[in-house]
Amino acid sequence: MKRIRDLLAGKGGEICSVSPAATVHEAVKLLAEKNIGALVVMEGESLAGIVSERDYLRKIALGQSDSSGITVAEIMTSPVACARPEQSVEECMAMMTDKRIRHLPVVENDMVIGVISIGDLVKAIIAEQQFIIEQLEHYIAG
Repeated sequence: MKRIRDLLAGKGGEICSVSPAATVHEAVKLLAEKNIGALVVMEGESLAGIVSERDYLRKIALGQSDSSGITVAEIMTSPVACARPEQSVEECMAMMTDKRIRHLPVVENDMVIGVISIGDLVKAIIAEQQFIIEQLEHYIAG
């Protein structure tokens, strides 16, 4: 059973973040530049929230609001569901499914050490299942 720590080791440690005082426009621009779906919102070294494309769509775009003066703090999700490095991929998949979220910051000793997406978890589960299938095929073939 793969752990989140293993997933982060293979994924790399880049954490894309934004300040709560940043404008929504700045956050959306960063999401587009990095081709990602969410940013962690950091107040100094502390996790303040998470802001996603979904937050923008539901709170700005559908509301027909002009986002030019709106800050990330006004639309971010807080408090944030988080993963721990020792959790299994399956545990995190269940949490994300239950909470209907697509991104989880990974926190260790009150520090954000990475972010995982539902796509990361699906890839890990598929890889593990493929490995098991190959092992069973080798066993059956003798």
